[in-house]
Amino acid sequence: MIDNRLAPYGAFTIRAALGIMFIAHAYLKIAVFTVPGFAGFLGQVGFPTFLAWPIILAELIGGLAILTGFYARVVSIVLLPVLLGALLVHAPNGWVFNAPNGGWEYPAFLAAVALAHILIGDGALALKRVALPTAPAASLRPRIS
Repeated sequence: MIDNRLAPYGAFTIRAALGIMFIAHAYLKIAVFTVPGFAGFLGQVGFPTFLAWPIILAELIGGLAILTGFYARVVSIVLLPVLLGALLVHAPNGWVFNAPNGGWEYPAFLAAVALAHILIGDGALALKRVALPTAPAASLRPRIS
């Protein structure tokens, strides 16, 4: 059962946490790792170094859009490949994210949260909601032969 009175606030909580996480990771890459340091890391793991700024800007601008609910579901769809890329980078390091070079548990969890946000919707306090296309209701019913 879904509590229709509180579900919009649960969806907002998921959306806000995801947006804040993206903003925090962009800040981490700028202030702690530095852009040249992050670019070097990308090169070490086999990605082009020129992707450093696009990734940082995608995380920062996308995080702000998700946090405020400005086309947030679409932004989560667009940023899902960034999370899956992080998952691939960290997969060889083992499960736990505090393993040397970080494991894959955290990127996998964030990808699942982004997918949940896409499926659930923006929830309360969204600036610009977007409805995703749906299939006709008849195609969603199970067929009985």
